[in-house]
Amino acid sequence: MSRDIILKAYNFKGRKKGAKQIKMTLEGQFGIVYNLKRIRRIMIKYGIICPIRKANPYRRIMKATKEHTTLPNLLNRNFKQNTPGKVLLTDITYLFYGNGKKAYLSTIKDGSTNEILSYNLSDKLTLDIATDTIDKLINEGQVKLTIDAFVHSDQGAHYTSPKFQSLVKGYRLGQSMSRRGNCWDNAPQESFFGHFKDESYIKSCETLSELKEEITRYMFYYNNYRYQLGLKKMTPVQYRNHLLNLK
Repeated sequence: MSRDIILKAYNFKGRKKGAKQIKMTLEGQFGIVYNLKRIRRIMIKYGIICPIRKANPYRRIMKATKEHTTLPNLLNRNFKQNTPGKVLLTDITYLFYGNGKKAYLSTIKDGSTNEILSYNLSDKLTLDIATDTIDKLINEGQVKLTIDAFVHSDQGAHYTSPKFQSLVKGYRLGQSMSRRGNCWDNAPQESFFGHFKDESYIKSCETLSELKEEITRYMFYYNNYRYQLGLKKMTPVQYRNHLLNLK
């Protein structure tokens, strides 16, 4: 039955999906080809609801002190450079879970493959959340970085701080920053946070430990099983391997 086929993809890996995700999952995991019009018609008929992304109303940039230094925008929105491990997009977002509890998630995303290379969760918005994410990238990362790899962020106080910039430089990474107040200069990171909040089950987590477990599960799903149109209908890991095989 067509309804069961759609639900099979919709519930794959326990993550709800929209019509485009269902189409790519059907093709990539089950070898079934349905066009989008048919998928949407079936979803409407049987009340299969897809997640709707919401803007993050809590986004803000911390005020930097005089000792903090902003840097030029080396990226200029050239996110897709077809070179894994070169463009390292980073940002921090708010997460609300349990009964009004708040946590913060810092991530590093590969601009060429959309793969999440490193992430760090904390219940405090201290500098450590950003520096620990960089440390994890270098010490625990599975992707080889290029000799000209650089970190791109907004002008938030974490990234303009002398300690963060010294850490990045010490790892022989370059650093780039978006123009002030221009979210489009780091749009792929914003996009990831939107999908993550819609598709994960963070609100049902009662403790920080439960939240960490859910984030770990989602990151594995996202990197290995979430197909993306912008990656030629591949997952981030598949697309990374695809690009490396072209070299």
